[in-house]
Amino acid sequence: MRRFVERALEKFEKLDQEQARAILADLAHDQGQLDALLDSLSEGLIVADTENRLVLLNKAAERLVPISVREDQPIWKSIADQSISRFVERTILNQESVIDREFTLDRGGMTRILAFSVSPLVRMGEITGTIVHIEDVSERRGREARLRRAESLASLTTLAAGVAHEIKNPLQSIGIHMQLIQKSLAAIEDERAGSMNEFVDVVNEELERLNRIVVDFLFAVRPMNTELEDAEINPIIEDLLDFVRFELAEADIEVRAELDDDLPLLRLDEKYIKQAVLNIVKNAISAMPHGGTLSVSTQRQGDEVLFRISDTGEGMSEEVLGKIFEPYFTTKDFGSGIGLTLVYKIVKEHMGEVSVVSREGKGSSFAIHFPVPQREQHLLSWRGE
Repeated sequence: MRRFVERALEKFEKLDQEQARAILADLAHDQGQLDALLDSLSEGLIVADTENRLVLLNKAAERLVPISVREDQPIWKSIADQSISRFVERTILNQESVIDREFTLDRGGMTRILAFSVSPLVRMGEITGTIVHIEDVSERRGREARLRRAESLASLTTLAAGVAHEIKNPLQSIGIHMQLIQKSLAAIEDERAGSMNEFVDVVNEELERLNRIVVDFLFAVRPMNTELEDAEINPIIEDLLDFVRFELAEADIEVRAELDDDLPLLRLDEKYIKQAVLNIVKNAISAMPHGGTLSVSTQRQGDEVLFRISDTGEGMSEEVLGKIFEPYFTTKDFGSGIGLTLVYKIVKEHMGEVSVVSREGKGSSFAIHFPVPQREQHLLSWRGE
């Protein structure tokens, strides 16, 4: 095509109007085909010239990234997300080539993972600009994460169930004998009995903690016997928030709730939903040791109901973010590391999806999507009357 244009330009002065019009029509047709091709791509393309000004932007790029085009400005000035904008600016100014640098964006309640590649635009051996390639890898990363979680859960099911069962029996025996020791100490009139009782109390607390861990393990690995019923999600959330209101107040955490009043009935198991929300709230409290804000919202999005719970806490690194739903993974000095694994499992039992957006120092946001049940439709029969 380029050679054709060059030859046409060489002979352009010798062409009559009809021939020139035909060449321009061909060029317009080819340009239209090229524009249609670029706009049909599912991957985004941003092209800049040697002055880093925007030359080309296809529809996929506008859909994937929040962009506000600014004339005669470097392309990174048009990208609203600060982290992506700084990445593009730094990469171009340092004359680097980067492949598949991933960023997590939250747009319209949907968490998307975008892979950015920045490379020079080369023509006839010379650099004439920059190409920014954008690919939505959310589904791919989601499949990989789901596969990892499924493999992790499958590998631990048999082992953990057996081990937890074997641990639970001696724990019960120890607990019984500690009660006998306490009764014996109560019958002793000696100053040392008081201090010994303190030691026994510590042992009992640790026994209780171990027992809770074992119960959680068994709960995590055993199949859930969910009993799904038509229910409203807002009252369930409100009950749970009321249950933890004193703990939130003690932690100096303000609750902001925006619950949509016009939501359809969902197929829910109330006790499991409360357990999932409680686990997320507990994590949020731990992430805000100096207080903060817990925001809770519900809204309908097409055939789904979105439940979002966000905190203004410490946030998580990308490395931690990729592992939080994996069994036994924890960043705390205490706990079993299966709280969020249970959240993932409960949401899956409700045929839903859970995702997280988090940045260090800026808090975390959990989004749970519940499918709206498709009610059975009955066709009216016509008897020809």
